[in-house]
Amino acid sequence: MMNPWILLACLCSGVQGLTGPEQVHIAFYTSPWDISVSWITFEQAEPSLSFGTSTSTMQNVSGTTNTWVFGGITRHSHSVILKDLKPSTQYYYQIEKRLFNFRSLPANLNSYKVCVFGDLGVYNGRSTQSIINNGIAGKFDFIVHIGDLAYDLHSNNGKLGDQYMNALEPVVSKIPYMVIAGNHENDNANFTNFKNRFVMPPTGSDDNQFYSLNIGPVHWVGLSTEYYGFEEQYGSNSIFTQYNWLTKDLEVANKNRENVPWIALYQHRPFYCSVEEGADCTLYENVVLRHGALGLPGLEPEYIKNSVDIGFAGHMHAYERMWPVADLKYYRGEDAYHNPVAPVYILTGSAGCHSSGMKFSPIPMPWSAHRSDDYGYTVMTVANKTHIHFEQISIDKNGDVIDSVWVSKDVGHLHTQRMREDVGGFKFY
Repeated sequence: MMNPWILLACLCSGVQGLTGPEQVHIAFYTSPWDISVSWITFEQAEPSLSFGTSTSTMQNVSGTTNTWVFGGITRHSHSVILKDLKPSTQYYYQIEKRLFNFRSLPANLNSYKVCVFGDLGVYNGRSTQSIINNGIAGKFDFIVHIGDLAYDLHSNNGKLGDQYMNALEPVVSKIPYMVIAGNHENDNANFTNFKNRFVMPPTGSDDNQFYSLNIGPVHWVGLSTEYYGFEEQYGSNSIFTQYNWLTKDLEVANKNRENVPWIALYQHRPFYCSVEEGADCTLYENVVLRHGALGLPGLEPEYIKNSVDIGFAGHMHAYERMWPVADLKYYRGEDAYHNPVAPVYILTGSAGCHSSGMKFSPIPMPWSAHRSDDYGYTVMTVANKTHIHFEQISIDKNGDVIDSVWVSKDVGHLHTQRMREDVGGFKFY
């Protein structure tokens, strides 16, 4: 099969001349049973599609259009919300003459699989073909991309973003594609390309860079670390907007633990990492992101206070699984991943982009349980309400699993400060 980037480079070289719908992708909206369908045209068009359980019984559904200009190119971003989907049902949707399909999640959402990665570019996108093939084959139910898309969405007046989304269209038109912004989404126009290309779950804010969603036993939360990274450029209002929303969201989620026992967050910049060039894990903005400073609230205290279970991050182009960690202390041991006494963080930023992978120091850091600089991505399997399985897929090793771990907890388990004091733990430095 031809490399998708080579194929799309030919198709997108004259993108302004294209008039039909392209870059079609779907995402969860308010629940697994509401799906947003989004696409772009370069001429004005109706934001509507035909939709149904067979190609012979489709009905018209209308949505909204947002017209935006970047780099002298006018794009029309269209979106339609498909509501009240039935479980385990094959659906078809047609945008103009283009026909697509997807299958809704099963009614029993206690078990499903998620592909999680960050930092995937057009050039050197080593994981792209594997993600497309495995997604189409049904080896995971949706995708979480934790920032840094295309490298960059806005490059060449946004044409590289067009190329990227068209290349992923075969898979992201079939399974939901959940995204958050990374530092490479900063287009010096306050993330205009990101904000206009994607429809994520609503929060009451006009910003799509943070949101949450319950899917079976997991409360998923996507957050923007870029409010901190670009605070000098754009101000601090978004930091407080997100933080105030997050504190309320986690409070509500904690009250619902009997029904949704796990909380998994994903953000672009990590709190912790041990790559050799990992200055971004110790820079000033990272310290502020994690702990807060100069009146700005940090995020880690809320994670600890609300017993967050899993935290994904990218940004560093490597894979690293930590022992349970809280406030610069780690808790390692034979049973550390059963009833963890702190959040379990996974760095998964090695999907592949124009810059090469980052190397680790020869001596492993003691808080690091497993690390690799292979290109690849993470597959998270929600097995049931008490067990979640993580696998790291290596592109360098032809799709082999190079790391595998179960995280489990008893019904009702929430980690607390008292538990951490009883275990003791070890300081980072």
